[in-house]
Parts: sequence; C-alpha cells; structure tokens
Amino acid sequence: MDLDSTAAQLGVSVEDVERVHRLAGDRPSAPLPAKADAPEILARLAVRPDDAAEIMAGWPDPGSPLWTPELRWLLDRSIALVRADLGGHGWLSPGPDLPRERGPAWRHLYVYAYLALVDVVMGYHRDHGIADAVSWATLADLGRNLAIDRRMHREGWPVMQGWLTLHARGALYELGRLQHHRGGTTIDLHIPESGPMTPEAVAASLDEARAFFPRHFPDERYTAFSCGSWLLDPQLLEYLPEDSNIVRFQRRFELEPYEEPEGLDADVEVLRFVFRTLTTPLDRLPRRTVLQRAIVDHLKAGRHWRIRRGHFPI
Repeated sequence: MDLDSTAAQLGVSVEDVERVHRLAGDRPSAPLPAKADAPEILARLAVRPDDAAEIMAGWPDPGSPLWTPELRWLLDRSIALVRADLGGHGWLSPGPDLPRERGPAWRHLYVYAYLALVDVVMGYHRDHGIADAVSWATLADLGRNLAIDRRMHREGWPVMQGWLTLHARGALYELGRLQHHRGGTTIDLHIPESGPMTPEAVAASLDEARAFFPRHFPDERYTAFSCGSWLLDPQLLEYLPEDSNIVRFQRRFELEPYEEPEGLDADVEVLRFVFRTLTTPLDRLPRRTVLQRAIVDHLKAGRHWRIRRGHFPI
C-alpha cells in the first residue's frame, strides 16, 4: 500500500499511518457483528438512540459510498492493532484522530472497531470466568462516553477512543461505583460518571475488587489501589466541606510526590470532567455546586489545578 497516499486521503500524517501499519502488521482483524444484530448490541452497550441512529447510518456495508478504501483499511487494521494486544493494560491509541465532520463513517470509525472487538473481549472474559453481567457493565462505558462526546459538541472523543481500548482488551472492569484497571502491582481506580461517589459505594466497589482479581487473575499479585486524578489535588480542601464525598475519597490515599504529568493539562481535565466543555469562557460556566464554584474561582484567580497520584494498601 502507498502510505503517503493513504495518509493524504485520510487527512492525517504519514507518521500516524505508519504507526498503524507497523503495530497491526498482518495480524488478524475481527468481523463486525451482523448489521441486523447491531441495534440490540448497541442497546446493551448503553448507546443512546440518537447515537445508535448515527452509527447505523454510517454502517460499513459492502459498497457503501461513505467508506473509501482508505477508511476500510484503517478500520480493519485498527481492529487488528487492538486485538493484537488482548490482555494488555497500557494506554493504546487505536489510530489517528480523523476529521469527524466528514460524516458518520469518519466520526464513528473507532466505534465500529469497538463493536468488532466485543466478541473478542467477551471470549477473553469467559476464559477468565468473568460473569456476563460484569462484562456488559464494563463494556457499556461506550454508550456513556458517546453521550458525553455529544454533550461536549464532539470535543470529547479524541481522548475517549484510546481510553476505550482498555475495555476492549480486558484491562479494565467496572465493579459497582468504580472502574478497576489491571497492571503492574497496583489496581488503578477510575471514577465514571455514574452517580454520587458516596463512601459506602466506594467501599463496596473496593471490596468487590478485592475478591474479583484473585479469583479471575490468580497469577497477578496486587498490593495497592492507586489513582491519578485532579480529584486528589489537596487544593480542593480549600473549598470543599470536610464531609464532602471528594474529601472523604481523598482521605483514603497517601499522596506521592508531585510530578508534572506528561501530555496532560490538569486545568483542561478539570473542565472536561466537571463541566463537559473545553471552550466555554469561565464567566459563562455554571456555578450551581460548591465544586463548580471552586473550579471557576480557582482558575479566575490565576491559579492552576494539579493531577496528583496516591495509593493505599489493598
């Protein structure tokens, strides 16, 4: 294949195409589910009707004029790239950011890759004795993230397409209130948008994880829970009451020495997660909650948030 021509047709850099070509190689891909089955699968993945309609409208049918040969190549090789790392737990981009304004095929290419990998990762889960209820609860983060992307006026997806490869490779599991990410000697905690983060809900999720990982991954040894998040920034203590869920979550952790995270701007991440916008001026952001007022007042004062990492023993 001509990498230069492919990159030009996709509107991305040659380096991006070379990376996919190198990592995917001639490794096997996986087929998408039958189109007739897709609506039921999308519903199980908590995809909203408006997002599901777009996905179905852009479906890569044979001969569809929406799908250029270059797009079909990228879809096939992105599936192969992620499938080749089944069981891996590091951050993995499935491919380059595409010009999403070109239509549903471009906008949802990595959603189609995710759908093709559902059967693959479900097989991985079954091999590890994981209940279908946990599998579907975990994989349904697709619908949650598509809804967030829509709320963010399409500003959310470039981060999410890499994030969702964790689910598609069996690296991450949603157990109650928290998501638990395998790897190394620690279980990394993530906090999805799924309701109040009460101490009781957090404790129940941690207890579930303490039983889950020894049962399903007996060869792996975890000694601590860890988390890297702006939620652990001690500056929040200047604004939030002592009995807030965030403060009580912070108290679980022993903070590690601060290190500037590579490639992450904490101020941007706070705006992404608290307000679900990256472009609204500070003066126009809502101030309905103590947390919202804290975020805005802190930034308007010329101060910055930090992503902090902490841990506590299992």
